[in-house]
Amino acid sequence: MARIVVLGSIARDEVIHLDDRLLEGRHLQGAPPVPRLGGGGANTAIALAHAGHEVSLVAAVGTDPLADELLAEASRHGVDIGPVTRISGASTRSLVLLDPSGERTIVNLTRSREARPPQRLLSLDADCVYVRSNGQDLSELLRTKAKLCPIVAQFRPLREGRLPVHVLVGSQKDLDERILADPLAEGRRLAGDVLRWVVITHGAEGAEAFGIEGQRLRATAPDVDAVDTTGAGDAFAAGMAHALALRLDMAQALPLAVRWGAAKVTRGGSFLDRDTVRDLIRESTGRSSPSRP
Repeated sequence: MARIVVLGSIARDEVIHLDDRLLEGRHLQGAPPVPRLGGGGANTAIALAHAGHEVSLVAAVGTDPLADELLAEASRHGVDIGPVTRISGASTRSLVLLDPSGERTIVNLTRSREARPPQRLLSLDADCVYVRSNGQDLSELLRTKAKLCPIVAQFRPLREGRLPVHVLVGSQKDLDERILADPLAEGRRLAGDVLRWVVITHGAEGAEAFGIEGQRLRATAPDVDAVDTTGAGDAFAAGMAHALALRLDMAQALPLAVRWGAAKVTRGGSFLDRDTVRDLIRESTGRSSPSRP
């Protein structure tokens, strides 16, 4: 398989199952919190490791006992934790409020974040890099790395040139109307001349990809019963990174990523388990390309 580097967070999620939908002003009953491994970087890295890739996680943990637990869990799933650094203080912890329909609300309690860009990224060999972090100005690091391999990053409306990457991915729910009205224009503002694709996910409706040469692709999501939507975007990103690391084109990568995201919502936990990933890889043979409007 391929060498993939993931830049993002690793966290302890405390999951509270609610008895009804989370609405403002309501009084709800919840089960006692259940701890599990989470964080956008870890969720993506573990799914990719389950696919058989050599995956390195560039992240930060604290100096508390929780840090050792998080690193041990990620390592057990096959992720290289060597590039994870320790920052004085508490590791990242979040509350995940999960309603009966599988919809989640995340409340960050503590964050472990590096003050400076992680220069060690440049020393890691990679066939693909995935970035799920906007805590630092990564422009110089990513511009250098983009000359060596494909880079996928979460779409963030930051200053021009802050994310010089090949593929920007964003959820329709998280992006404002200006970006949704002209994804390529906003993508170019953020990524510059490195950009090749902007991908917008639409939850249960699938995803769209907009290419710099005027291409527009759509992939519909399978009809599934949601159990836990936590990490669905991270699973989508893992599918995209998996495809691009194997040098598949976007017409192949987009429907594959949609299926990975859809599979995640049918499972509990914050990331795709090994058996599900292996099933997805087996099922990917012979799938058709997305439609072109």
